[in-house]
Amino acid sequence: MPINESTLATWATEFDSKTPQEIIKLALTEFDNIAISFSGAEDVVLIDMAAKTGRPFRVFTLDTGRLPAETYRFIDKVRQHYGITIEVCFPEAAAVEKLVNEKGLFSFYQDTHQECCAIRKVGPLRKKLATLDAWITGQRKDQSPGTRMAVPVAQADKAFSTPERLLAKFNPLANWSSADVWAYIRAFEVPYNELHEKGFVSIGCEPCTRPTLPGQHEREGRWWWEESTKKECGLHIVNLKN
Repeated sequence: MPINESTLATWATEFDSKTPQEIIKLALTEFDNIAISFSGAEDVVLIDMAAKTGRPFRVFTLDTGRLPAETYRFIDKVRQHYGITIEVCFPEAAAVEKLVNEKGLFSFYQDTHQECCAIRKVGPLRKKLATLDAWITGQRKDQSPGTRMAVPVAQADKAFSTPERLLAKFNPLANWSSADVWAYIRAFEVPYNELHEKGFVSIGCEPCTRPTLPGQHEREGRWWWEESTKKECGLHIVNLKN
């Protein structure tokens, strides 16, 4: 029976108090055509948990062309550590070329990050999600008080669904804190980005990411020149609409 919005809403309620492992098992059991979106520490925790279910799973990541060298090494470290294929998604070369030729390499400092992210991140993501029935993300409610406090553990992804096709989205770590994530990483020796040892908490593209100071919220290191309540690149744009 096809999964509908009502089913996802029911799961969101029933599994809100369940462990991330139980939510991942639900997702991998109910969907064959599903993948984990990988970029940061939370996502490797999801990969580790998925690997321990014994069920097959897929992983994809977005290469914007502007990632720090440490992040590229991190991606390959995870690939080797778990012996998995990481499906790397790239932006359309023509769109990147047009943007850079018309506006330069750092236009986002003047006119917000949305246009650049739309080309380098949202476009490739949309293309990948069009091939899937569901995806799993590492979103946490406390990552961004302005946009993520209402993130459920399961939802219909209306940002990337179409009238003909409903896309399901699972956020198994929605109720975890950063401390929970790092306790898991330390306990199970999960690989992590070496930039975390240099004061970086939330890591994105190199020009748009900087270390945070003690007491600063983790998202303050991302797009620091913009309003704090709108720090979504478009991957989780549904959060802004909610």
